[in-house]
This record gives sequence, structure tokens and C-alpha cells, in this order.
Amino acid sequence: MQEFLKPMEIEKRSFEIISSELGETDLNEQELLVLKRVIHTTADFDYKKNLVFKNNPVEKGIEALKNGCVIVTDTNMALAGINKPSLKKGGNSAVCYIGDDDVAHIAKEKGVTRAQVAVEKAAKINKPLIFAVGNAPTALIKIDELINKSELSPVLIIACPVGFVNVVESKELILKHNIPSITAMGRKGGSNVAASIINAMLYQAFPR
Repeated sequence: MQEFLKPMEIEKRSFEIISSELGETDLNEQELLVLKRVIHTTADFDYKKNLVFKNNPVEKGIEALKNGCVIVTDTNMALAGINKPSLKKGGNSAVCYIGDDDVAHIAKEKGVTRAQVAVEKAAKINKPLIFAVGNAPTALIKIDELINKSELSPVLIIACPVGFVNVVESKELILKHNIPSITAMGRKGGSNVAASIINAMLYQAFPR
């Protein structure tokens, strides 16, 4: 029977196993740490081939976190998964507007999703923004729309909604932009993946 390990020892051993099974990649060290954190969260090595890094997104994300920014998530689950002590070290904050009463009211009135309205609300924040989308493809579609209208210019977009409807297409919209992005291609993703990507950058910006 395997000896029981302490929490930090479990994480260390997990990353050792991931490193040994992952093999060679074309990623730089910062990106590799993000990939390993995602695999640690999901136990899914498919992310080795479907996690796409565009325009030095990890470097840009770490820089934004060191200077202070707002992380916008599309679910409270992703918000809850972000490491709060690390988040506060750089004067950063994280928000999720999906459950706000005004968002629900406007969404019902317009006949659109709350995720779309939540993106519109976040776009009004006068600070550098990182969008971490792990659930709602309509959030990515709205982000794409606002970028095209020059009404939004995020520092980084994490595009990893999970599912079957508009998921693949919404991710492809994000990849058309020159804005730094980390995209989980295909149907895979999730709020846990979005949070793990944020945490991987936080731990590099502010080592524990």
C-alpha cells in the first residue's frame, strides 16, 4: 500500500509524474507550467495537444498580474477556484457578474444569455482585464463582438468553455484576434481548467 503523503508532497509527486509522462513539448517554461497545472487539475493529457498559446499569453498574463488587474470569470465556480491569497499579492481582484440581479434582468429583457450581459458589464471596468471563460461560449462570442467594435481590449483571454453547442466555433473566433489567448481547442475545458490556468500564472508571478 502506498504511503500517505502530506498535501504539498502530494502536489509535488503529482507534478513529477506529470513531467515523466508528458514527454517533450515546444512550449516555453512559463507555458509548460500552465499545461502541467491543467493536467494536474484534470488528469487529462489530451491538453498537451489541444491547449493553444497565442502571442506570449502567459508572459503577458504574469506581467498584468504583477501590475494589478481584474480577472473576469463566467462562473462562480471558476471564481471560487482562483487562489485568493496569491490573487491579492499584486493588488489584483476577480469578479463574476453572472448571478447579479441587473445582469439577469437585462438578459431576460433582451432575450440573450446572462453570460453575454456579464461580459458587457465587465467591459466597463476601467482596469486591465483578463477574461477566464470556462463554461459559456456566448461569453466568448460577446467578447469577440466587443473587440470588433473596439469597445474591449483585454490583456488576455482564456478561452476554454466545455460542451457541444457553439463551443468550438466560439474558440475559433478568439483565435482570429491578435490579443494574447490560451485556448482549449475542441469540446474540452471547464471552469476548473479556467481557474487552474489563472492559478498557474499567479504562482509564477507570486511564488508560494
